[in-house]
Amino acid sequence: MAVIKAPSKHIDMLARLLRAEAVGEGKQGMLHVGAVTVNRARVNCSDFKGVNTLPEVINQPKAFEALQHGMYYRRARDSERRLARRNVKGYRSWPAKYSLWYFRPDGDCPPTWYGQSQVGRYKSHCFYEPASGECDEIYNSF
Repeated sequence: MAVIKAPSKHIDMLARLLRAEAVGEGKQGMLHVGAVTVNRARVNCSDFKGVNTLPEVINQPKAFEALQHGMYYRRARDSERRLARRNVKGYRSWPAKYSLWYFRPDGDCPPTWYGQSQVGRYKSHCFYEPASGECDEIYNSF
């Protein structure tokens, strides 16, 4: 069962985002990007108040650098669609499990990013969870 509503066109959008944001990170890296994206659609707090669908999350201004590059606009592949469906069904793992932000720095991960605590790194991406009390609904189970 899905944790958010996602018709096939939304799955395609998420699949394209996974590839464009993290293709060099392999399947697990793409699943982490998907988990953060789905997490943003599940919560109603912080930068994500009133953002409830994958298109709203993906098209938030300045949310994903990949939308500025051509790779996002290529057709989704079956392998990425399968990963996107896993995320929509609730797959998430550390360090993206409760994360709402990630980014790829040139060097080491800073311990905080815009006031959020770093929880881990996967290959080139650093992951950040909301500060205590800021968005506790992220910790709710499905």
